[in-house]
Formats: sequence, C-alpha cells, structure tokens
Amino acid sequence: MAFAGRRDVPEPPDFGILKRLARDQLIYLLEQLPGKKDLFIEADLMSPLDRIANVSILKQHEVDKLYKVDSRPALSTSDQFCFLVRPRIKTMRYIADIVNADKMSGRSRKYKIIFSPQKFYACEMVLEEEGVFGDVTCDEWSFYLLPLDEDIISMELPEFFRDYFLEGDHRWINSIARALQLLNSLYGPFGKAYGIGRCAKMSYELWRDLEEESEGDGQGRRPEIGNIFLMDRDTDYVTALCSQVVYEGLVDDTFRIKCGSVDFGPDVTSSDKSIKVLLNAQDKVFSQIRNEHFSSVFGFLSQKSRNLQAQYDRRRGMDIKQMKNFVSQELKGLKQEHRLLSLHIGACESIMKKKTKQDFQEMIKAEHSLLEGFDIRESTSFIEEHIDRQVSPIESLRLMCLLSITENGLVPKDYRSLKTQYLQSYGPEHLLTFHNLKRIGLLTEQSAGETLTAVESRVSKLVTDRAAGKITDAFNSLARRSNFRAISKKLGLIPRVDGEYDLKMPRDMAYVFSGAYIPLSCKIIEQVLERRGWLGLEEVVRLLNGNEFSVSGNAGLNGNEFSVSGNARLGAGGQGAVGPTALCPIQTAAWRTIQPGSPSALSSLSSWGAAPSLRSLRSGSWGRREGASSSS
Repeated sequence: MAFAGRRDVPEPPDFGILKRLARDQLIYLLEQLPGKKDLFIEADLMSPLDRIANVSILKQHEVDKLYKVDSRPALSTSDQFCFLVRPRIKTMRYIADIVNADKMSGRSRKYKIIFSPQKFYACEMVLEEEGVFGDVTCDEWSFYLLPLDEDIISMELPEFFRDYFLEGDHRWINSIARALQLLNSLYGPFGKAYGIGRCAKMSYELWRDLEEESEGDGQGRRPEIGNIFLMDRDTDYVTALCSQVVYEGLVDDTFRIKCGSVDFGPDVTSSDKSIKVLLNAQDKVFSQIRNEHFSSVFGFLSQKSRNLQAQYDRRRGMDIKQMKNFVSQELKGLKQEHRLLSLHIGACESIMKKKTKQDFQEMIKAEHSLLEGFDIRESTSFIEEHIDRQVSPIESLRLMCLLSITENGLVPKDYRSLKTQYLQSYGPEHLLTFHNLKRIGLLTEQSAGETLTAVESRVSKLVTDRAAGKITDAFNSLARRSNFRAISKKLGLIPRVDGEYDLKMPRDMAYVFSGAYIPLSCKIIEQVLERRGWLGLEEVVRLLNGNEFSVSGNAGLNGNEFSVSGNARLGAGGQGAVGPTALCPIQTAAWRTIQPGSPSALSSLSSWGAAPSLRSLRSGSWGRREGASSSS
C-alpha cells in the first residue's frame, strides 16, 4: 500500500538537516589539512559519503585523488594523506604500513585520520604499537545518521549485529545513544520512551546520561518526534527470517539495496550497462508500489504504462502554443517516469525469473507450515531437498534457522542430518557458520531434560541480583528459542482466515507475508502504543525475557512516535494521531516513520534484513494463504 497523503497527519521532520550538518562537519575537518591532499576512504563509507558530499564537493576543498582503503596507492606526489575510516584494528595496521613505508623511503608527509562515527582507544593503541601515533593526527566525523528518504534515516553500521549479538561487544551502544541525543536536540524532546531488550535499555540509559551532561539542548523546543521505541533485534528473529513478498523486499532480496540505492544490471536495463537507482519518494513509480504485495505489482505497472501512453497521445490534438507548453512543462517529467517504469518492469521480470528457479512458491508454503506448526516433517524434507539441489546457501540457512526457532530447536537427529548435508553441499568451511548460529541462538538442537529458561530461573534464586543479571545475559538468546509458539498464541500472530486472504485490500499487517503471519515486532509496537505502556502485556514480556521499560518525558504524547530497533522506518498516526511513528530495530539502526493506522505501515519492520544478518555470521500464486488456521 503506498501511503496516500492524509490531512490528519503532519509532515515528517526535515531530516535533510542531518545531511547538511554531516557535510559541514566533514568540510571543516578536511580544511584543517590545508592544501592539496589525497583521500583514502573505507569501502563501506563510500556510498554514505556519496550521499553526503560527492566528488565535486570534495574537489572544491582540495581533495586531489581518491583511493579505496586496502588498495595499495600508486606513487603519489601529494604531501598530505587523509584517511576517512571506520575504527577498525585492521585499518589502523594498513595506515601504519603506509606511514612506515614513507619513513623508510625518507618521504615526509602529513597524515590525518578521520574516524566515523567515533574513534576507539584500541585504535590509538595499535597506532602506538606500530610506532606511528606521533606521526598522525586523529579526528572524529560524528556522522551518526544518514537520511535515505524523506522518512528514512540510517546509522549505516553493518557490523553492529555481529559485534553486539554474537561477540558481545558493547562499543556501538555509545553511537546509538549519541544518535538519539542528536535527534533529541534537533527535533525537540521526546514525549515518552518505550523499549524492550538489554541493548535497548543500555542505549536508553546512556542517552539519558548524555542528556543530563549536556543539560538538554532540545528542551523548550516544539517536539517534532513525540515518542521513541527501542527494540533489540533478537526480540524478533522470526520476522527477519521469513521471505519478503512486497515489492521493495523482493528488490532487496534479488538485487540488494545498499544505502538507499540499488544497481540494476543489464538483465533489467536491457542494455550493456548497469544503472544505479535511488529508491525513495522521488521515484514516482517506486513510491506507489514499494509496499504492494508482488502479486499486485504487474497489474499496477500495466495500468501505469497505459496512462503514460495516454498522456503522450495528447500531443496529437495540440496547436503550437499547447505543444510548446507541453514540451517545456510536461515532457521531461513524462520521459523520466517512462524510464523509471521501464526499469521497474525489468526488475519485476528479473525477480520472477530468479524466484521461479528457486521454487519460491514451495518455499513460501514451507515457511507458512513452520509458522503455523503444521506438516513439520514435510517442511524438513523440503529443506533437505533445497540443500541437496544447492539452490542457495543463504536461503538454506535461513530455512533451517526458521525451523529451529519455531520448533524450540531441532531434534538432534535432524540437526546432525541437516548440518551434514549442508557441509557436504557447500563445504566444510561452514562449520564456523554453524558454530556462530548456535552461539547466537538462531540454529540450535533440542537437549534432553530441563529447558534453559527453567535452569536460569532456579539459579537466579540462589545468587545475587547482579550475578543473576549476568546469568540472564549468558542464557538470554538460547532461552528465547523456546517461546515462539507461546508468544504467537498470546498475541494472535497467525490470523484466522475464512476463505481466501485479500491481498489487494488487506485487513491486517499479515499481508506482508501473504496473510500467514503478523510480524511480532510490529504487533508489539502496536500493542504498546495502544496501551500507552506495557500494562496487560506482562506475560508477553516474560516470554521475551524482559528488560522492558516505559518512561515519560517532559513533553506530552502529541507529535511523532519514534521506535529504535536496527533497520526500520518513520509513518503516520491512526485515528486521533498527530504525527508519524518512527521504527528502528537495534541491529544496523535504520529508522522510518510509518502510519500506525495502515497495515503496510506497521509492517515495514518485516524487512529488518534476514539475509544480511546470516551473511554476517559467515567466514501457488505468490504465497497467498487460503483456508482457516486453528493454530492461533
């Protein structure tokens, strides 16, 4: 469902301010190194940098040549090197090698390292160990949030999920807190903060500490974002593991959306060249179909094509004056729309070809069976066949993880069988993948005797509260695996359907999964916002391992709702609401405003990025649901 303009909802905040602030700070840092300079950029900062300051802007501020970090630079005559990097040990050693090589050759240069979004003490220690700390100057580019669309902002921290949820590294929590502080100072104080999860709670507490130290820069302003909702990614793995069937989700699955843009190859462009396309509200075609179920997209594009042709045909009956106005005012826009329409039709065709090869309909059917708890043996057999045919290593892992989470872990016999088949199909190097998935609680095997939840409960009674908290941390992800069925039943995540589910006029958020499943994260947010807190959700909170909070601020509950969780969106209020709701899972931290009254709005959290999460752990019709389900 594309969002139609609504009179009862205000415009989202002007997130363009974030881009201008980031650009101005970067220019200031570059000008601290006067004269011509070569700029070395880390690979995953290139796309965000292009959105903030393109090559022409960099050239205006005396950047001579651009290099990619990790590639050995050609002989350079520049007397100044500037490095724009993430705070990584590997990158520090790369910079130290360059500096030491210049020392050995007797070459004298100035070196400046700009860390984004912040520098860490460990990086300075490596530079000192390598003997170059005194030869470089270090600065921070406090680039916390990148606007990708008029209602989407992202922290662009791809390593956050692995660092925190797998390695237990808390270093990025400070970045989240400072991002919240920035939003609070620019768009006024948040009225109320809701959240669930240990990381969410730590981020909120650190943010409040920062606010107290800065004495609340946003106080006294009219709030443009009323409420904030913080949610850990591991609160809802199931939603991220389900196949996406709305257009934007399928584009991401097929072509991989990076930093708000996608590269369409020759199979889409019908030429020898690839085209990079920004996917945002400026794309009139994409903005109308991004949230549509894929089964409806071809019909829309066909109608759009006929409408566009009709607008072109109007030229035939025009006189000279009318033709002049048409050419000067409408023709350019029509050509642009025609180009975009052609690209999205090509993208749809490419998606259809790929999904047909992968037996997409059968995969959707297997996923729905796993969610509802029916035909588990048949679904397991499908996964085995999927592995044996080597359809996709990521898709096979995703299905195994979904089976594990929905079934409280795999039966030991099935776990060993699936693991053996996977290693034989894709190679023994994936032993580390299975180890990591098991550590994080995504792919586990059932054990005899008591569940971890019971063990944790007993031990907690015998130790202090502080020790109990540490034990909870250790058991947290594994204990959560046993609760999906209970949570699903408690919140009614599997809707009852009499007859065929209407995907064109959906009545709930389940349409993003063809009517089979309401995203858990979205349901939680809906319930908490409706209740103005966690009252009445005590059993759900217990099943999710707690760490929930609901804190009132100085402002009232008027303004936009904001939710932090790691890939998400900002939308608009339902009845009586006066502002968009911002959603963001704590994983890679992207945010978008959504319309709470709209099924497509709250369900935008369904694309939190299952495949990227799995990658980070490595070294019928389109799924229309029919019939009634008794599992809810």
